[in-house]
Amino acid sequence: MTELLIATTNPAKFAEYGELMRDFKLRLLSLRDAGIDREAPEGGSTFIDNARIKAAFYFVRSSLPTLADDGGLEVDALGGAPGVHSHRWLGDRADDRRLAEEVVRRMAGVDPARRSARLRAAAALIYTHHGVTCERVAEAALEGIIAERCFPEIRQGFPYRSVLFLPERGCFLAEVSERDAAVNLSQRRIIVAQLANDLRRLAAAA
Repeated sequence: MTELLIATTNPAKFAEYGELMRDFKLRLLSLRDAGIDREAPEGGSTFIDNARIKAAFYFVRSSLPTLADDGGLEVDALGGAPGVHSHRWLGDRADDRRLAEEVVRRMAGVDPARRSARLRAAAALIYTHHGVTCERVAEAALEGIIAERCFPEIRQGFPYRSVLFLPERGCFLAEVSERDAAVNLSQRRIIVAQLANDLRRLAAAA
């Protein structure tokens, strides 16, 4: 079975990809599974830039087909912030709750019509096919609005799900079950669909 490196140390993200790729005949490995503890640079100006940088970094070090992604929250009233800085928006020491609560604090008093936001994700897949290195990129977003308060439960690794409210469902993204979010809502679901032909090509090469 073909191995595919999912370039993350986030267990929740790795589990989500596992759910989304369950129908592909691929053996998914995390960075820990591959014995890689180096952190890739993230100096890009867009999510796609960072995804490509990370995919190339880990592809070279693992010699495995590699999928890397980057993503975060874009709040229109904050000029698109925190954007590509989502994970380190408040510095390396800020925990998930502080990140979520800071979004709510900065949006205090903003008119409901101006609270639009989205969780955006971009991914890059790099692999070798018949001796040729192939790269594919994909991008998707989940639209919502910033709530006036945080959802009480903040899932580790996904702070912004606790501030993004989904009007069409009448609930916070954090209230949606893990499987429902992965299969029906996640921007990574769209990314996997966009990369499906390449993932099938990888699986067929086993």
